[in-house]
This record gives sequence, structure tokens and C-alpha cells, in this order.
Amino acid sequence: MTAFTKTAGIPLLLSALALPLAAPVAAQDNTDIDVYGSALTEGPEVEGIITARSGDKIQVTMENGQNTTIIVDEGTEVKATGGFLGLGSKTLRTSQLINGLPVEVETLQFQGGLVAKQVKLKASDLETAAMIRGATQQQFAEHRADIDANAAAAEALRGRMANIDQYNVRGVTNVYFDSGKWAISPEGQREICDIASQAQEMDNALLLVVGYTDSDGDEDYNQVLSERRAGRVVNYLQQKCGWQPWRMLTPTGMSESDPAADNSTPEGKAQNRRVSVNILVSKATEEG
Repeated sequence: MTAFTKTAGIPLLLSALALPLAAPVAAQDNTDIDVYGSALTEGPEVEGIITARSGDKIQVTMENGQNTTIIVDEGTEVKATGGFLGLGSKTLRTSQLINGLPVEVETLQFQGGLVAKQVKLKASDLETAAMIRGATQQQFAEHRADIDANAAAAEALRGRMANIDQYNVRGVTNVYFDSGKWAISPEGQREICDIASQAQEMDNALLLVVGYTDSDGDEDYNQVLSERRAGRVVNYLQQKCGWQPWRMLTPTGMSESDPAADNSTPEGKAQNRRVSVNILVSKATEEG
């Protein structure tokens, strides 16, 4: 692979490419500007989910399962829309491009591949991706006050019970999704709050949220998609339905596993694109 030199960023390179051709002296003074060993041209726009990252490279998986590797560097502009995170600035760092994050990437093309010119994302999606990345550990850190106040209850509910077989299922609701999407429908929103209300009436109840996909698409993409669906439902439970984070088990994405119906028909696939919200009560607390 061509050795890269990082003596100038993309903005400087773009300005150099915009100079008139009749300026040989300026070109000679900037021989190191071409940081990627060849001229950059406009590349394709890539839309999908970040499924891997290594150093300055991200892998974006599109809805059709195709993986595209893109370089991000100091010249890449990362912009968020929406104020869900309460960010003072809409410009983010490239280090915030983490797995599970849906993005739209404007690229530049060179002989060795693609470089990100601009990455656009939603601030609320970054919150969800960060939550999934940290799972229960992050939830506990963010809600330390709740955990401290309810330490005894949390210990009684969780304690030594790490196996799902040690819980009784007291209610299940399935929330369904469009193909390749994780947006919750108005009907789904009502069902999520309904099951939260049911669980509130039960002593020592926990919620377990599990996301699934149908069999369409790449396995890696479906894994991330199932996690995003689960994460979106968890966010809705906590932000809109008032469910306490410490009363949840770690959300899980199961991709195509455990289909509820036959994936060979459109009707069956529609039933498999779901998130299952389960009310669990530990057998130990019920028997005790």
C-alpha cells in the first residue's frame, strides 16, 4: 500500500488542487501537500452503519451488506444534527465515530481508497451507540445516583442471579420494525409504555430487551441493526416511559437468531423484524 505522509490535511490539499494550473511555483512549494500519494477526486457518498474501526480507518456497512473502508483524519469534518446530547457545538471529533453509529459520509477518492471529507450523523444516534457500546457498565456509571439510592433493591433483584433460567417471565411485548430500520412506530411507542406500566405494578420486576432482524442482508449488518433496535427501545423506555435504568438487564441484539416465523415469506420476515420486551421476576424473590 502507498506510504502516507501527514504533513498537510485535506483542507490544505483541496485548496492546493483549486489553484490555477498556471502556477507552477506554488505547486513546487507544496510538494508534500499530496498526503495520499495521488490526486483526490470526488468519491461516492456512503450511507450505513459503522461496524468496525481500526486506527484512522472505519468500516461502514450499507443496507445491502456491502462493506466500505474509509480513512478519517484531521481534515475530516464530523457534524451532528439535533440537540439531544446538549452539545454546545455541532462539530465532533473523529474519535467519536464508534461502532453502531449510523452515518452519511461524503468521500474523496485517491489511488489507495477513500478519505472522508465530511461525516454527518444524528446526535441522538451517537447517544444510543455509546449506550450499546458500554452496555450495563455505562448505564450504571451514568445513573450512579439512582444506583446508590437503590443499592439494596438492585442487590436483591440482581445479586447472584446471572442466568436467565433463574427468572420467571411475567409478560412479553413485541415491537415491530420496517426492513433495515430502527425507528419506533407510534403503535410501538404505546406498546412499550404499556408493558412498562404493567411491570411497574409488579414487585421486583426487571425488563429484558432483545432485538432481532429477518434473514435479509449481511450478518454483520444485521447484528448491528438488532443492537440498534434494542437500544432505541431501551432509550424510549427510560426517556419517555419513566423506567429506571437500574431495573433493566443488559440489552441484547440477536441478529437473525431465534426467528418467530418463516423467513421465506414477506409476512414471516415482518414478524421477525422485532424487539422483544420481557418482564422478568427472579424466582428467588418470588419464592422468598
